[in-house]
Amino acid sequence: MINPAVVPQVGMISLGCPKALVDTEGILTQLRLEGYEISPRYETADVVVVNTCGFIESAVEESLDAIGEAMQKQGHVIVTGCLGSQADKIYAQHPGVLAITGPNDTEGVMRAIRGVLPIAHNPFISLVPPQGIKLTPSHYAYLKISEGCNHRCTFCIIPSLRGDLVSRPIHDVLEEAKRLVDSGRRELLVISQDTSAYGLDLRYRTGFWQGKPLKTNIQTLAQELGTLGAWVRLHYVYPYPHVDHLIPLMSEGLLAPYLDVPFQHATPRILKAMKRPGDVERTLERVHGWRRKCPDLSIRSTFIVGFPGETDRDFEQLLNFLEEAELDRVGCFTYSSIEGAVANQLADAVPESIKLDRQAELMHRQEKISSKRLQRFLGRSLEVVLDARDSSEIALGRTIYAAPEIDGVVRVRDKGRGVIGARCQVRITSSDVHDLEGVLL
Repeated sequence: MINPAVVPQVGMISLGCPKALVDTEGILTQLRLEGYEISPRYETADVVVVNTCGFIESAVEESLDAIGEAMQKQGHVIVTGCLGSQADKIYAQHPGVLAITGPNDTEGVMRAIRGVLPIAHNPFISLVPPQGIKLTPSHYAYLKISEGCNHRCTFCIIPSLRGDLVSRPIHDVLEEAKRLVDSGRRELLVISQDTSAYGLDLRYRTGFWQGKPLKTNIQTLAQELGTLGAWVRLHYVYPYPHVDHLIPLMSEGLLAPYLDVPFQHATPRILKAMKRPGDVERTLERVHGWRRKCPDLSIRSTFIVGFPGETDRDFEQLLNFLEEAELDRVGCFTYSSIEGAVANQLADAVPESIKLDRQAELMHRQEKISSKRLQRFLGRSLEVVLDARDSSEIALGRTIYAAPEIDGVVRVRDKGRGVIGARCQVRITSSDVHDLEGVLL
């Protein structure tokens, strides 16, 4: 048991995706509810919690390094998150960690903290705001609507780490969303492992919110979120046919005209090996149909190159898909074997040098596409949210067509007049490969 100097202080390291960040926010909220202080430095923390990622090998290495640094600089370390599902791997390198829990296990983390760092609870001082502790800026927040995934993509081990799909009750999601908007959040970033499958595990049963019956599905949830007055942005959308029904909500202004759809590849043979949807022509038709209904729709996607068995012809077809689909934002990863992934057993591994060459070529092609897509905004007046300040003369913001941290920015010449977190009208004067530039009106 650790003997704290005054009030027990807990340090927190959060790695990985926004879903893990939401888990971290839940832990921090519970810590404050129970009277713990949050320490930003190793030197003042009594114990450090490391929320890990285990999605790909580089993420595993980063997590193990972070645990090692915390062990060296503080010594009292609790591990949680996706890599926590592989406790043997953690103990092999860091046998001195105090406890290990898996992902989305706030109570498990709290049990471990209470065990080594007990606190006498005082409800009069252990107060948190209604929306809980958030690590994002005060004008936007992530809203996690489900946990786990029913798919069995051969390159992914998320289901073994986080389990099958478990959707939150619709009233629970909407109550949290309302609290966030009431607290000043003007943008909600909807996340999960598979956002478009929301409610499938509950058989889309009817729930109730504010006396109104609501089906537990993504269309109903999106429509209700759209009434709260915030930008609502959908991430991790699997391209099911019913996603088509979300596009009119974007045209009506209830949803941000933005879809994050991880296509991963574009040849039927590789998609079949990945256990992903393989009808590429239908996917292209769907993308074109979305754009006909919502011309300014911005589509972000991710792709994997160098998957086992990928030939030069497969890669060329992927490049052709990019040209045809004209996606706005693209991320590209080289295939990485991760312990436990089925794809590791596939034949015809692609040499690392070829993977890197293909990654570079794909991103070079995409730069031209992205540059062309951004040119449609030239001369237009767009609503821009200001996220940060680059200098006394320049603010950094985003249009409704871009998500924070992963997409491009708008460099706004505002002479210091812009308020961070506020939305303003900006006339777009220039564009490059990823970003826009404009003048505050």
